[in-house]
Amino acid sequence: MKDILGKIAHNFANLENSNQISKLVNEALEEQIPVFEILEKGLRKGLEEVGRKFEAKQYFLAELLYAASIMEEVMTILRPRLKSETIKKEGLIVLGTVRGDIHDIGKNIFKMLAEAAGFEIHDLGVDVEPEKFIEMVKEKKPNVLGLSALLTTTIPEMKIVIEELKKAGLRNKVKVLLGGNAVTEEFRKEIGADAAVDDAVKGVELCKEWMSE
Repeated sequence: MKDILGKIAHNFANLENSNQISKLVNEALEEQIPVFEILEKGLRKGLEEVGRKFEAKQYFLAELLYAASIMEEVMTILRPRLKSETIKKEGLIVLGTVRGDIHDIGKNIFKMLAEAAGFEIHDLGVDVEPEKFIEMVKEKKPNVLGLSALLTTTIPEMKIVIEELKKAGLRNKVKVLLGGNAVTEEFRKEIGADAAVDDAVKGVELCKEWMSE
């Protein structure tokens, strides 16, 4: 099992042919490896390496876009299996990648897992202005606001969003979840968010815990 998940991670990190990655994902499913494990121990590990190479300037925008296209192709295989596991609506999550950041692969993994867990998702996409997050919190009244960022240069935007929530009198009405490789627990405490994760499964588990409080 570990061997095939390792192959998925390796092939994704090196942006191998998407047909080969899809073939490996199908083999993992045939071996009855849970979808969550394929996503977390295969695809997410590959994604982390793609992000590392991007920040090291080994990969550029073209490679990130190709990685996103691979992920979308693989998700056409995994998405139906995730959706079939949905039982009931757990709550509502407004989700987006903060201003200045156009990365959404990790956010999309979280989105798929959260939908599978029964959450309704309003995905605002990438490069989202702070005002848009505030507008959606006012309009949708979500249980959780998910802020995503891959780059260390864009995480200060998360602080701005939380400050704007406070100004609007909304901070105590929504849980704020930070996601992305650049986010640390120290940073979470500094800006006053409720939680920070770099693992999509943990993020979804946290959201479920919050719904049961």
